[in-house]
Amino acid sequence: MDMMNNMVQLVKQLSGKLSPSVYTSLQQQSAAARHSQLRQIQRELKKDDVLERPLSELPFVIFDFETSGFSPDKGDSILSIGAVKMKGDEILEKETFYSTVYSENPPEDVLRLTGLTKEELNDSKPLSHVLPTFYEYIGKSTLVAHHASHEKRFMSHATWQLLRTTFVHRILDTSFLTKVVHPSLKLVTLDECCRHYQIPIHVRHHAMEDALVTAKLWQKNIRFAKELGYETLQEIYTYLARQHRST
Repeated sequence: MDMMNNMVQLVKQLSGKLSPSVYTSLQQQSAAARHSQLRQIQRELKKDDVLERPLSELPFVIFDFETSGFSPDKGDSILSIGAVKMKGDEILEKETFYSTVYSENPPEDVLRLTGLTKEELNDSKPLSHVLPTFYEYIGKSTLVAHHASHEKRFMSHATWQLLRTTFVHRILDTSFLTKVVHPSLKLVTLDECCRHYQIPIHVRHHAMEDALVTAKLWQKNIRFAKELGYETLQEIYTYLARQHRST
């Protein structure tokens, strides 16, 4: 990790000081280092059994995407990424990630919904730069999102299109724990969940703000799960499997 970060910093420092051909070569080496690091993380993830680790020790990255639509296969794209780290039920508020992503012509209705502007997206770095940086931030953490299938679709598509590798990180939906701690509740939207748990929402449809609110929701459910006696993800998976078989 240190070697890769040093290479990235070197490339940034030398920008404008080298001939275009040499600078391009260094950029390519930096990209190769990032890809190599990602594949190393993927190998380690296969060996790391997070299911048996205590919930109180698990590293999580709670994240949210704002996107131009719902279908990456049809050309919709990631416009911004917001994330915050947790260890167990502790939100690490100083360890956040936020980046807008280059988009030439973002839909006007999406701009109105998210508060993003065409100017800031035009000035942003492309996803080919942002995605590897986001992977560096994630490391081996377990990912969590609200309606995680949306984020998973875009992560899977972007990882393959840009890095030519598969998305292998474990990703959990917030409903994973809600089904355990409050099985009778029929909460769907993030707004509904936050109202029930009395989590204040100041700004919606902003990737960073939504990630922080989702982290507070996950925090509450982790604490409820521990109070009910669950100590690992494996115990929760076992409970949900039994519930599924009995229905």
